[in-house]
Amino acid sequence: MSLSEQTTPNSAAHKDAAQLRDLVLFIAGGRTFAVFSEAVDGTAEEKKPTPLPRAPGSILGVVYARGRMLTLVDPAAVTSGEAVTWPAVIPAIISLRGDEQLALAAESVGEAITVLSSDITLADSEPESDVSPAVTGILRHGGEKITILNPNELFNVAVQRKDRRRRRF
Repeated sequence: MSLSEQTTPNSAAHKDAAQLRDLVLFIAGGRTFAVFSEAVDGTAEEKKPTPLPRAPGSILGVVYARGRMLTLVDPAAVTSGEAVTWPAVIPAIISLRGDEQLALAAESVGEAITVLSSDITLADSEPESDVSPAVTGILRHGGEKITILNPNELFNVAVQRKDRRRRRF
């Protein structure tokens, strides 16, 4: 018997209850974004990306951080399709866990917050017309709209944007 079953008399009823989720907040392109903390490997400051030839605008290049080479993604470009003008040295990056070896560019990394999963609105139920598959949900917290990213879709969406612009003969 697990600890939660021992301390919760009606554990079957609590399975449907909202869970607490930890989010790491950051700013990119003047917007507030978040990723679930279990997807974050760490953060780093002031990294200069090495550009990749023929990469779409949402991929800023590669950076070396936390002992790995990471593909640096512009979260604003992936979610809105409009690339942000970044300085030569990115102020902060958030390295993500996973086989894709991705990092997110950020103007600044904020605090980590804990929210109820029921407070997160699913992305497809938002009134905005074209929600990116890289967006898991939207959270309204402290008067701010926070876009929660899905790390599993970031690379696919970033590369797909380039494919849409390619002329087909």
